[in-house]
Amino acid sequence: MAGDDDKGIVCVTGGTGYLASWLIKKLLQHGYSVRTTIRSDSDKKKDVSFLTNLQGASEKLQIFNADLEQPSSFDAAIEGCIGVFHVAHPIDFEDKEPEQVKTRRAINGTLGILKACLDSKTVKRVVYTSSASTVVFNDKGLEEMDESTWSDTDFIRELKTFGASYMISKTLTERAALKFAEEHGLDLVTVIPSIIVGPFICPRCPGSVYTSLSMIFGDKDCYKLLARAPFVHVDDVASAHIFLLEYPDAKGRYLCSAVELTIYQMSEYLSSRYPEYQIPNADCLKEFEGFFKHPGLSSKKLMDSGFKYKYGLDEMYDEAIQCCKEKGFL
Repeated sequence: MAGDDDKGIVCVTGGTGYLASWLIKKLLQHGYSVRTTIRSDSDKKKDVSFLTNLQGASEKLQIFNADLEQPSSFDAAIEGCIGVFHVAHPIDFEDKEPEQVKTRRAINGTLGILKACLDSKTVKRVVYTSSASTVVFNDKGLEEMDESTWSDTDFIRELKTFGASYMISKTLTERAALKFAEEHGLDLVTVIPSIIVGPFICPRCPGSVYTSLSMIFGDKDCYKLLARAPFVHVDDVASAHIFLLEYPDAKGRYLCSAVELTIYQMSEYLSSRYPEYQIPNADCLKEFEGFFKHPGLSSKKLMDSGFKYKYGLDEMYDEAIQCCKEKGFL
């Protein structure tokens, strides 16, 4: 018999990633037993000690090998679960593979996972992690966007922005997941976070944290992604995932974004809060302001459901910087 502190078994795909590893940590704290999937590393044993050392992991965390290339490899991890968080997605910002190849793998892997959820007969709900890039990239000229808006994949291709193929595959995969769920009567909700910032337990510096701190790292290539950018704390995103698994009336898509800044506001904020770093001033940033500006993102639907954000910009940046220092990235 499961005790009071045991809420049942859930599965998190892509467990070594930034958000997934943080989500595992929170689920264990919330009393869930967690199974997570990681891709097996043929050449070397992947170091997953940052997961196995989490509080409660020795009793309540199981790690499975699975790969989106082989959708049926997720079956064992999903069998007997009450909820599944599908966070894994192929990441290849250097475009080593053609866009179509990545998109096909993401969609086939996701549909395979959803099929396993149906077959399990135990999974009550799937929470799929999307991205704000599935919402903001279109030429509708809207000042603010919500869950009813979708990115236009042709528009993303024409922008030729960094990570375009990732944005396209996220958009097409989320659409495919929602369509599959509707056709098969699967309870699926999607979480659409903006740029995720804050501390991290994974060994590598996450791309979204690096981008957010690009003015501190002095990486100009990332500045154009910050023309006007929405941010959210990693802990809030993980909490939103758990909230939406547990919230009885959850349906459809949920934007999850807490703060927005223009590139000039960002420069002002960072230079006043962290004077020890050489932050580029407004004059140096002129060339980046004309780049695609994210419209405002409304989290009204999530907040109307009863979710509350806990963290503001100060915590996002203080904790990200502290973490980068501790891990030797700064």
